[in-house]
Amino acid sequence: MSISMQQRKNLANTALGHRKADTVITNGILVNVHTKEYEKEKDIAITDGCIAFIGDCSSLIGDETVVIDAKGKYITPGLIDGHMHVESTMLSVTEFAKAALKKGTTTVFMDPHEIANVFGLEGVRWMHEEGQHLPLRVFTTVPSCVPATDTLEDAGAELLPEHVEEALGWKNVAGLGEVMNFPGVVYGDHKMTTEIEATIQSGKTVTGHIPAEDPKMLQAYAASGVTSCHETVTREQALAKLRIGMHLMIREGSAWQDVKQLAPIITENHMPTENMSLITDDVYPQTLTNQGHLNHVVRKAIQEGIDPSTAIQLATINIANYFNYGNELGSIAPGKRADLLLIEELENVDPSTVIVGGDIIYDNGQYQVDFPTYTYPEKAKNSVHLKEPLKAEDFFAKSSQSHETEVNVIEAVENNARTVKSHARLLVENGVIQIDHEQDIIRLSCIDRHHRSGEISNAFVKGFSIKKGAVASTVAHDSHNLLVMGVNEEDMAIAANQLAKIGGGMIVVENGKILAEVPLPIAGLMSDQPLESVTEQVVKLEKAWSQIGCKMNAPFMTFSLIALPVIPSLRITNRGLADVETFELIPLER
Repeated sequence: MSISMQQRKNLANTALGHRKADTVITNGILVNVHTKEYEKEKDIAITDGCIAFIGDCSSLIGDETVVIDAKGKYITPGLIDGHMHVESTMLSVTEFAKAALKKGTTTVFMDPHEIANVFGLEGVRWMHEEGQHLPLRVFTTVPSCVPATDTLEDAGAELLPEHVEEALGWKNVAGLGEVMNFPGVVYGDHKMTTEIEATIQSGKTVTGHIPAEDPKMLQAYAASGVTSCHETVTREQALAKLRIGMHLMIREGSAWQDVKQLAPIITENHMPTENMSLITDDVYPQTLTNQGHLNHVVRKAIQEGIDPSTAIQLATINIANYFNYGNELGSIAPGKRADLLLIEELENVDPSTVIVGGDIIYDNGQYQVDFPTYTYPEKAKNSVHLKEPLKAEDFFAKSSQSHETEVNVIEAVENNARTVKSHARLLVENGVIQIDHEQDIIRLSCIDRHHRSGEISNAFVKGFSIKKGAVASTVAHDSHNLLVMGVNEEDMAIAANQLAKIGGGMIVVENGKILAEVPLPIAGLMSDQPLESVTEQVVKLEKAWSQIGCKMNAPFMTFSLIALPVIPSLRITNRGLADVETFELIPLER
């Protein structure tokens, strides 16, 4: 995406007054993310999609120059999300772009490792190619851990080092996606070290994911070539990472909300901010609709006491610099791409006008451009493969004990990606371990949906407060097998079989009736419908979760991570219970 020599000559000629500008924005307050100044009554001249001059641009206005009167509004760089998964929005890349651009996000660095776990490099290419024809700037980081672990689960596909090396050569691939297998990194796993070395040799960025707090583990991870982390949830963790030079990505998604806890490193510890950024990671459609995208994160940072200019810096130039695109993106300066926002009230971060590459994309509530159509192949919509329809008894956890047994239990934590390794004594009837409503312990199953193996693991979970019915999802990070949870085995079977029938999604069933479902036919992860339709479906899904007893915030997001064996402490996979502290499968019964 580099700016050509001819473009730069045109920019210089415009700055010198030898050429009229294509567009001039007048009478704005420039938010300077380099100096954190608010520069009043500034004009900005744009030529060939880039910024040519900042100052009095009256002499650069010609007969064909488009003049935009900012009317005293703030002019900021377009927002840049440095780590996010489009699949988590349940939208295609195109539909996500429609939702994000009008909220001020002009660039994203997406990690499509969800679809990679279903369709491998082919799926990554689908999403990457879709992103290259949009007014949103879409960069890709190549998924690094597919599957997330080699010994604990089975995904639908595998990405090998040669696949990563191939993808690193694609246009607008910016680096390596979050390296979640941190034990593999620090102990020299060949696959991990080869991928990291290939990324470094290509001159691109290695992004990270390390929830471990052991300083030896953390520093070994950084020494191995990983340069950032978005899994930071405490002030102490943040300071430890900053002090060893890691780039700190502060996350605020639909369920994982870390800004409040981490803002004090800026407002109280007064840490330099150049090596920090704000990111979303995982955002659900109702968040996009009701609160926004990255602008919501910036707004939250401002509410937590961070100066608006600093908050905008964290969502623009810092992430552009981190990915080595700071020479073209991330700030309003001569020679940079003209990705700009006009904002009435800086604290609200609600743009009235969005400009990308000098073109007005969104203005006063309306898109000014058409979005291209991208059609996924039929293969993408055929991803749920069960050996045979599931029956109620398939969800029974068996025991040889006669009256009761002690079991390991996964305990979910609201608004937290982590789980607690718990345990409980449960009754056994006719060789089947029973649920316990008083302890809030219900059934949990994970079924292979990729290989028709018929493999299913059964366990128990607490924390969701479900009193009746069942829920199921093919969104089950990261291998995205079929995840089912409930108190009624008949409803569990209905939920699972219905998702197989519609090609994947999320569902709630009570007493044999489907209360709500969100069809996600693209890889069992994404809808082929617009944001408004998906949001309506998800709102109904939330209400259905509540109807069966769950009051948790964004419960389906917490549920979708119950199978992720790279975040502590205890998880379920198609192979069984995974202890993330030891990276081993453990038995259900203690």
